[in-house]
Amino acid sequence: MKAFIFDLNGTMIHDMEYHTRSWQSLLNNDLGGNFTWDEVKTQMYGKNQELLVRVFGPDKFTAAEMESLSLEKEKRYQQEYGPHLQLLPGLPEFLAAAHQRGIPMAIGSAAIPFNIDFVLDNLNIRHYFTAVVSAADVTLSKPHPETFLKAAEQLGAAPADCLVFEDVPKGVEAAKNAEMKAVVLTTTHEELEFADLHNVLHFAADFHDPFMQTLLD
Repeated sequence: MKAFIFDLNGTMIHDMEYHTRSWQSLLNNDLGGNFTWDEVKTQMYGKNQELLVRVFGPDKFTAAEMESLSLEKEKRYQQEYGPHLQLLPGLPEFLAAAHQRGIPMAIGSAAIPFNIDFVLDNLNIRHYFTAVVSAADVTLSKPHPETFLKAAEQLGAAPADCLVFEDVPKGVEAAKNAEMKAVVLTTTHEELEFADLHNVLHFAADFHDPFMQTLLD
């Protein structure tokens, strides 16, 4: 593979519990919902506004209201997760080694810039990434391939030469739709949940997995 594209949440940082907790708080306590943890978890893909439409329908909120709710959710997430912010085990060394070898890298995430900046700047890793594609940069969210195709274009790499790191089935499906292979970090979902996705090269708990080194050789 000539280029690496990383999803962010659940792939580079183990934070999905905090996202789920923040969404459940907002949906139930602020918006009058009664959603279980598992019900919230199944909705957590794509842009924040898309989640609100899936849960409440297209006519519940104005665009401005959804923007405000989205930002409020992310503020709660950052406040809770901030003290625990760190890269997955082995990822600092993996990024440094890939960078040293001249492998171009990008982030392709459904997160808003507010959250991506929170990670890149607080962990001082922005210099590793030639391109960053966020929710603000795409019209269609994962599993549509737009996020990963834009990242590949900005890296100057053919899609077939890109390897995607993901943690959720919708993200791996987006990689498949972009004709890219994927490595799955099992922080959030179990292997069986990816059974229908045949573009997965490997499942790993973190970046200490020996398979990761083979990607750098």
